[in-house]
Amino acid sequence: MQKDQAQRRADRIRAFCEELETLEKEHVLVLDEQQKSRLAEHHQVLLARFASLFDVDISGADKQLSWGMRIVSFLGALALSAAVFFFFYRFWGLLGTSAQVGILVAAPMLAVLGVDFTARREKTLYFASLLSLIAFTCFVLNLYVLGTIFNITPSQNAFLVWGAFALILAYALRLKLMLVAGMTCLMGYLAATVGTWSGCYWLSFGERPENFIIAGALLALGGSVPHRRHEDFPNLYRGYGLLAIFIAILILSNWGWGSYLPWSSGVIEAAYQVTGFVLSGGVIALGIRRHWPGLTNLGSTFFVLYLYTKFFDWWWDWMPKYLFFLVLGLSAVLLLLMLKRLRAAARGGMA
Repeated sequence: MQKDQAQRRADRIRAFCEELETLEKEHVLVLDEQQKSRLAEHHQVLLARFASLFDVDISGADKQLSWGMRIVSFLGALALSAAVFFFFYRFWGLLGTSAQVGILVAAPMLAVLGVDFTARREKTLYFASLLSLIAFTCFVLNLYVLGTIFNITPSQNAFLVWGAFALILAYALRLKLMLVAGMTCLMGYLAATVGTWSGCYWLSFGERPENFIIAGALLALGGSVPHRRHEDFPNLYRGYGLLAIFIAILILSNWGWGSYLPWSSGVIEAAYQVTGFVLSGGVIALGIRRHWPGLTNLGSTFFVLYLYTKFFDWWWDWMPKYLFFLVLGLSAVLLLLMLKRLRAAARGGMA
């Protein structure tokens, strides 16, 4: 059993106990004292084992504190990474070349050792995630500054190396933060590489949003690869890849000049607007069919964004503002009714 599985089991136990208590109050199902005692003892043993082995959240208060700890660890990692970055630039010019190279080589190695040491002694991986972001920052600075010192021609291959470093940490220690960092770097590498195939300078890859559609599609396909030891990673691949695709389509639906397509800007924008609606609707349907709530929420969010963007383009300039926002509110009511019907249809299919 892995931590995510243990957490889901603990959540089911808590929900079962709450429902059993309600059923007893409604006199639907009343257990005798011996059954209650055996059930409570069994649950206590399971929760104690899960807490000991995986440090799972066994109550609502634990979950709230865990979210707070995740936020604090992420903000602390950002702050410490910024401290490392500015420390480099504050004292860098005072050091000789040999000292600079030694620090650049040693810093990420020491940080990785710290990540490994912490991960072996902490089940929740909060401090390991914090140190992993510092290690990643040191490694990024390592390549960048070494390239500056020795006048190495920059290229998009740096993204590939940074991404490989982050993914190694992610898969070795089950660090979701490093997986996101690795996917971001791989997306940058893929987008820049596709841009160079079309004749663009690699640093200009951001001017062509379609590069990110291709990169996002490849990442989303990575979610179809089974992960036996990392069951939660495929959801991140799918969600992050589709997020990149949706953002690129949103940009192209309002800025057709950034497309490779040899059509007029208006035609390109209209084509991507239709594509955005179709894709977001398809993602909603896929999320409902496969029971992936993250994809359903992502598709619903961008469907509404595409719709409201079109409303703004069509009516903002000439429609009275009170009427414009009234239309937005009524469209929200209509969408709620549609989603309600979809939920009812999904329930009927489950029945």
